[in-house]
Amino acid sequence: MTSQLDGKQTADQPVPSLHYLCIRYEFQDSTGRFELDSLEPLDNYTKPGSRGTRCQLRGRRYCVARGCSRGRGRDSRTEAGTRPGTISAVTYAASFADVRDAAARIRDHVHRTPVVTCRALDELAGRSLFLKCENLQKVGAFKMRGATNAVLSLEPSARARGVVTHSSGNFAQALALAARGVGVSAHIVMPRTAPAVKRDAVLGYGARVIPCEPNLAAREETARRVLAETGATFVHPYDQGSIIAGQGTCALELMEQVPDLDAVVAPVGGGGLMSGISIAARGLDPKIRLIGAEPAGADDAARSLAAGELLPQTGPDTIADGLLTSLGKLTWPILRDHLETIVTVTDDQIVAAMRLVMSRAKLVVEPSAAVPVAAALSERFRELEGLRRVGVVLSGGNVDLDRLPWNSGSEG
Repeated sequence: MTSQLDGKQTADQPVPSLHYLCIRYEFQDSTGRFELDSLEPLDNYTKPGSRGTRCQLRGRRYCVARGCSRGRGRDSRTEAGTRPGTISAVTYAASFADVRDAAARIRDHVHRTPVVTCRALDELAGRSLFLKCENLQKVGAFKMRGATNAVLSLEPSARARGVVTHSSGNFAQALALAARGVGVSAHIVMPRTAPAVKRDAVLGYGARVIPCEPNLAAREETARRVLAETGATFVHPYDQGSIIAGQGTCALELMEQVPDLDAVVAPVGGGGLMSGISIAARGLDPKIRLIGAEPAGADDAARSLAAGELLPQTGPDTIADGLLTSLGKLTWPILRDHLETIVTVTDDQIVAAMRLVMSRAKLVVEPSAAVPVAAALSERFRELEGLRRVGVVLSGGNVDLDRLPWNSGSEG
């Protein structure tokens, strides 16, 4: 039996390809070129006798192995005194070719969502905003793209065994619908506290729902049990190559629909959407500027980018409940190497942006989708020069209309 969970091998599983599991770097200095699968800051190797080649990536100095095919751990640092080298190639979990392949694969299964403009928002932003309406995607969110690509990428034998994920939100519905579309069974682990409307939607798409306690450890343990019982394939909600490639297809569409964009801004939670956008957008235009948007109450990506290392999400507290999770091991390197910055916004800014989009652009968006709009309207964003035409990805529109986050009354 073969199964996959969180990019780690189970005991009875053949080792997946390096391309799937980790990030590869091709390093070049005066002595030649070789590959390694990790880079660590030079500061990690300051103890006496610690030596290695230095290289540059995003302005930081790194220490890597010499004379071996892959640098792993301090034992592989073997030679001192060499000149700084350069990173000549990087292999991420998904490539531009993967995004193009995903676009062709899912074309007949997802919506080509429209791009909407709104003069009122443009005036407030001081630039032209082009809203990519993933809130109008199937299941009301961009996640249908990645889920569909993941399911359609499976070999026939794997499809026959089904798919498993753990999710309480949009991805649960997306995987359930994507699987039903091609006759694949779906097993969705959901916390028992998940809203009944979401659980019912997953059941309505024909998936099996397995309840668990509302914590990550319980989700993962329950998913492992289901994998062992079914032999199905685990599909990660965001930290998986096929998911990243699928999400990137929205950027391919956006840049075909709106030529000559100066930048794209999108929300960051686990990083699957922004990672896919980064790969796709830079594949089409290496000079395009990429900006993440994140709630101030769940700002692990902004903190990670500032620190230059992956930092965990701790005690997230925000109305944007789709952005509570931490970055993944596969999404983080892509964001680290591509994002110019991440703009954080308060819940008050998110609610104000949500109301503006709904009242002026006439689009129903969830709080997470309002985050990049709030960022584009912020003072910090205004300080970014040279941005005349900005693509803004509205990630989803699944909101309870009976519980909108503002009081009823007349608009000002």
